[in-house]
Amino acid sequence: MVVISHEVDVEIDTKSVCNYLGYSADSEPPARISSLIEEYAEEAYHLIVPSYSYVIRDSERVHGSRVFVQGSANLLSHLIVFESEVIARLLRQCCKVAVLLVTIGNHLEETASRLAEDGLILQASVLDAIGSDAVEKVADFVQGMIRETARGAGFVISRRFSPGYCDWDISQQRGIFRAVNGDSVGVHLTDRCLMIPRKSISGIVGIGPSEGNVENYNPCKTCDKDDCCGRR
Repeated sequence: MVVISHEVDVEIDTKSVCNYLGYSADSEPPARISSLIEEYAEEAYHLIVPSYSYVIRDSERVHGSRVFVQGSANLLSHLIVFESEVIARLLRQCCKVAVLLVTIGNHLEETASRLAEDGLILQASVLDAIGSDAVEKVADFVQGMIRETARGAGFVISRRFSPGYCDWDISQQRGIFRAVNGDSVGVHLTDRCLMIPRKSISGIVGIGPSEGNVENYNPCKTCDKDDCCGRR
């Protein structure tokens, strides 16, 4: 069953916003930046329209770097295929996989674009960072729901993984959108598999027994790419 909802409270974290703006955890932004963050965080609530969709499917089998995930009866192919060494290593330890898509809509980014067009680059950057934090909060909320569902069945969950990270090609977005019906939450894919609105997150979460070490799976520990922005 695909779960679709628009009901989620988003609380902006000003420290996270500072991080998106390039300030480290142990540094304070100038007073003007702090003031803008506080002001725009309050106004942004009127621009944020959270929406999400997720579905939990069986992980049917893993063959090499290809993962075959249960589809639905209305798909021409009853299986969705993800191809990635990183994802395959994760889902070998999982019996199920949650596929998710979240967004905060397009109002905030349209407002940020107008600010930039008017030459208010700093204000646009602050609002854009607030949007980045907000959509992460929606994704965290959905991941929390998935965790509770898994726990009820005696399972644990993995970190969230999105196409475009590690060796998981961005074109794999198409499989995610097939699974969750991206149009249902107002998110669309371009020909290059970029999401519109931009403030959207897609991905998967592995679900499996605790003895499979699903919770601790982290490909960054064996990756030597030190300059990766997604390193965890």
